[in-house]
Amino acid sequence: MKNLLNKPLRIFTLYSFIVLLCSIPVYFIIIDFIWVREVGEHNRIKSEATKQNFRSIKFKDGEMEKSIALWNRIQPETKLREVDALRPDSTYNEYRKNTYIPSKGLDRYEGRVTYFELNGKFYSVTIETNLEESYETILAITAVTALFFIILLIGFIRLNKKISTQLWRSFYESLQKIKSFDLSSLKKPEFDKTDVIEFEEMNSSVSRLMDGSINVYRQQREFTENASHELQTPLAVIQSKLDLLLQSQSLSAQQSAIIDETHKALTRVSRINKNLLLLAKIENQQYADQESINISLQLEEQIAQLSDFLATKNLKLQEQIAPDITMKGNRVLVEIMLTNILMNAVRHTVKNGEINIRLEQDSLTISNSGEASLNSEKLFKRFSSADANSPGTGLGLAIVREICSRYQWNVSYNFENGVHVFVLSF
Repeated sequence: MKNLLNKPLRIFTLYSFIVLLCSIPVYFIIIDFIWVREVGEHNRIKSEATKQNFRSIKFKDGEMEKSIALWNRIQPETKLREVDALRPDSTYNEYRKNTYIPSKGLDRYEGRVTYFELNGKFYSVTIETNLEESYETILAITAVTALFFIILLIGFIRLNKKISTQLWRSFYESLQKIKSFDLSSLKKPEFDKTDVIEFEEMNSSVSRLMDGSINVYRQQREFTENASHELQTPLAVIQSKLDLLLQSQSLSAQQSAIIDETHKALTRVSRINKNLLLLAKIENQQYADQESINISLQLEEQIAQLSDFLATKNLKLQEQIAPDITMKGNRVLVEIMLTNILMNAVRHTVKNGEINIRLEQDSLTISNSGEASLNSEKLFKRFSSADANSPGTGLGLAIVREICSRYQWNVSYNFENGVHVFVLSF
């Protein structure tokens, strides 16, 4: 993932780099054009001056040829010679080896050939100029441009970081408060005022959203708790009446079977109601008192109570419990947590299977043999059965997770090599 502040900076940097690359050929074309034009103008002026100087001199017989020969020797960049007719002026551009420095390689030359008449004869003047310096100029300008580009880029990055830090400070402060928001605490964070319209609108929208969520969550908690309380009495009355009805001597076998099934269903409903009430009490932090709990001793007591369930399914139990492992917490909640996770292991272990319990200083691992993996997405959710064959209420592991969340513990599940593995990390 990319940081929002760095994303436009990378795009701007890439764009600047592309512009710099594109500017190099543009520099070359423009500077080369100016250079060639100026050299061409220089050659034209020099050729015109040469013609005028020769015309201004009155040569005697034979002096003209000697002067031309002398001129060509002392002016190697020019060439004066006699021709048979006048022609239009022309220019040329060519690469060839430097006559005086052959090891230098090829040089670029810009030349101009102009014609004139003198004493009834026709002459041509060739003026050449070496253009090699144009490449050096282009390289120098490119280097200077690249240097200033790097200076500009470094300055832009630092300024962007400094300005962005100040500009986005209120955003990150609000983001930190949103991250630390806990719905179960029913306490909404207060956002600081900011002079940025967008951030102020964001804070206002998030604040309204939190208010709505807190109200809905409070209503759900109150409904669950009130409904569970109100259901306790009628459920107890119905269960009592069913017990009395079962004691009646006039019941037929079919009626007894129907009442027995009803009694079982009612028992399950009563258990669900008690679990819902327990969850409501945990969320309302009614188990606020804490004490030092010997987890090792507590675990051994819970294991001892499972002997009948183990015998029913002929399960083998292996224990590795480190002594005197203590934790801070509520004794009732810890007992419920251990009971639920142990009963879950018994419930999902195949007949004649094996359960392994290992308690260490920072973790409790319960592994049991099974046939197939449980649905990990539904495992810790309320009323979500992770196994279609499970007779549970769908609240046991939800209670385990709620208790672990209360004490910042972590509970995880995986299935490997035909073994269910639950790990509680303290």
